[in-house]
Amino acid sequence: MITGELKAKVDKIWDTLWTGGITSPSSALEQITYLMFMKLLDDNEIKKAGNAAALGISYKSKIFKDGEFVIEDGKDSVPYSRLRWSEFHNLEPGAMFELVRNYVFAFIKTVNGAGKDTAFSRFMSDAVFLVPTPKVLAVCVDELNSIDMSNKDIMGDVYEYCLNKMSAAGKLGQFRTPRHIVDMMVELVRPNCNDIILDPAMGSAGFLLGCAKYINKHFTKELLNRENAEHYNKSMFHGFDTDPSMLRIGAMNMLLHGVEEPDISRHDSLSDENDIRDYYSLILANPPFTGSVFEEDISKDLLALSKTKKTELLFLSLFMKSLRVGGRCACIVPDGVLFGSSKAHKDIRKELVEHFRLQAVISMPSGVFKPYAGVSTAVLVFTKDPSGTDRVWFYDMKSDGYSLDDKRSKIEADDIPDIIERFNHLEEETNRRRKEQSFFVEKADIVANDYDLSINKYKEIEYQKVEYPSTREIYAELERIETEISVEMTELKKLLGL
Repeated sequence: MITGELKAKVDKIWDTLWTGGITSPSSALEQITYLMFMKLLDDNEIKKAGNAAALGISYKSKIFKDGEFVIEDGKDSVPYSRLRWSEFHNLEPGAMFELVRNYVFAFIKTVNGAGKDTAFSRFMSDAVFLVPTPKVLAVCVDELNSIDMSNKDIMGDVYEYCLNKMSAAGKLGQFRTPRHIVDMMVELVRPNCNDIILDPAMGSAGFLLGCAKYINKHFTKELLNRENAEHYNKSMFHGFDTDPSMLRIGAMNMLLHGVEEPDISRHDSLSDENDIRDYYSLILANPPFTGSVFEEDISKDLLALSKTKKTELLFLSLFMKSLRVGGRCACIVPDGVLFGSSKAHKDIRKELVEHFRLQAVISMPSGVFKPYAGVSTAVLVFTKDPSGTDRVWFYDMKSDGYSLDDKRSKIEADDIPDIIERFNHLEEETNRRRKEQSFFVEKADIVANDYDLSINKYKEIEYQKVEYPSTREIYAELERIETEISVEMTELKKLLGL
């Protein structure tokens, strides 16, 4: 989550670029992300070298090689060592500008292998360096150099904040899922080395990154196997989006996490151009909550599940169609999906209950996406299982560890650890009553309620009887207080000599 300090630094960089003549917000945003990528590449290499030294082994940089980096036309070259942020950020502005514009930027466009048809190379091919002067570059580099970038998904945080500055986040539906919510959802579905993972509304690739980090943490030994490593780098991760800038940032983020050739494509996931079905073993997503699409552009098999133009319902249809049997999904939906009364809403919920195994509905408080949106949401967890649902686990999240106002300050109250613990031990939830924070609801009850999936439909509220004093007692107390005031006023009048 972006901090006040980081906002201040981004604001200064933004204003510096604007003053220097980059008045297009989208161009300013891209220049900021290119510079951040330059720094993160070097930070990654420094960290890897330090880890190797601690283990007493040698480390040969895969990014900044020995020898010379040769410009594409073959007429000029520069030592790889000079392309590192830790080297060039100390140069005087003029020399740094020439180096970054002519060599470093050309280098980062080829960092994943010049000539290879990868997501990174495709989305970086038309990237242009627009920073206008040495002075502007020096200010930007100084500000970025003072930022702690140990969080490698920081580009996603900055992208989200810049979108908000452009007043585009709400209009475009591009507000990122908070990282702690991503991590919670990843913990619920527990990806493994055999998974084929999709986010069809990937944005800056937050869910894919969450899965990559989880697999790196829990399957370190398995990734040493050549077959697993190749799957991790080339065929495990899949993501679609329609925004080229998002795709470029997503490709950068994946590369920084060691995923060299993810399947990241510019697709309208709801249209016929996305025709992959029954393929993925794991889907994590937070699709757009608002808006509709032209019916003629929607893939016909999605309409077969729920005839609608609402994107939140169409994406849920897409998740169902895209999973292979046994595949699982964790997705965020607005509350309206849970209780909407239209035929399309009821049809999609019926399909989810009758032909999938809906495992969990986790109701989240409305402040989770503030300051960008105040909509109430829920996390659905389900598996493609033709035998259908037998019962559904509901959890009423009160707090996600942050205040639910626009400031989103860190607080002690946090239900997320409890959610993960309970979900991983559902056998212990069987006897919990509906008056508690989590409980099971049998399928028959859900069917009887028209497949309503809102927790409030099933939660029992325990009312406590409160006894108030009688009218006679209240009146007597008021008389007593009035008399007491009168006595004290008389004494005060005497003291004042009135």
